[in-house]
Amino acid sequence: MPRFAANLTMLFTEVPFSERFAAARDAGFRFVEYLFPYASPAGELASRLAENGLSQVLFNLPCGDWAGGERGIAALPGRESEFRDGVGLALGYAKALDVARLNCLAGKLPDGVSPEDAFETLLENVAFAADALAAEGRTLVIEAINHFDIPGFLLNTTEQVMDVIDATARDNVAMQYDVYHAQREEGELAANIAANLPRIGHVQIADNPGRHQPGTGEIRFPFLFSELDRMGYDGYVGLEYVPDPDTRASLAWIAEMGLSL
Repeated sequence: MPRFAANLTMLFTEVPFSERFAAARDAGFRFVEYLFPYASPAGELASRLAENGLSQVLFNLPCGDWAGGERGIAALPGRESEFRDGVGLALGYAKALDVARLNCLAGKLPDGVSPEDAFETLLENVAFAADALAAEGRTLVIEAINHFDIPGFLLNTTEQVMDVIDATARDNVAMQYDVYHAQREEGELAANIAANLPRIGHVQIADNPGRHQPGTGEIRFPFLFSELDRMGYDGYVGLEYVPDPDTRASLAWIAEMGLSL
């Protein structure tokens, strides 16, 4: 049975962010994730988790100017110092929130930078981050994002992420396998997960097309969940989808598929 985590960046947007912890608890969730914690004091977030009986399982390293369109800086030459400062900031939050996994977004290929140079920068930054996380017993996960949603993103496929994991050769680096992005980019979800399961550290889900909740598109989620169980995946499954028509209504698929929180 998957351990579902509510992504508070995507779900319960009907209420302010500070109220989404209680909303997740009231809906039955025990685990949460969200993109970034940095806009709030770590102590405040830790209190909201504790008072609602929630555990946080994931957040992202700082990703540059998100509002301005940046989607990570790990592969951007010239931004190494900013990236490394961000790792330190993230580790402070991870300790306060007791989060074991941090996601590293590679970013979009800048104009005038070759894919080879960006990849080398990414490897150096991933190695730095992995070593810093390893000192505290934490895992760095790396995500592939489809090129339709974010044109120019450096890592689009499972194979590319595995190339990073192989090249950095750190035991605490794994893949964040986002089912939605994988379906849009390459398909073969069950086969790809099976082939790479030992190096998958986190799973996120949304259906396609639309990036809405399971059951609204083409992905056979009952089969996929049963395959995850059969393969022995014991990590978390983050619900990173756009709820339709609203969050509470969108959660009906859980019971309809014979699952529970």
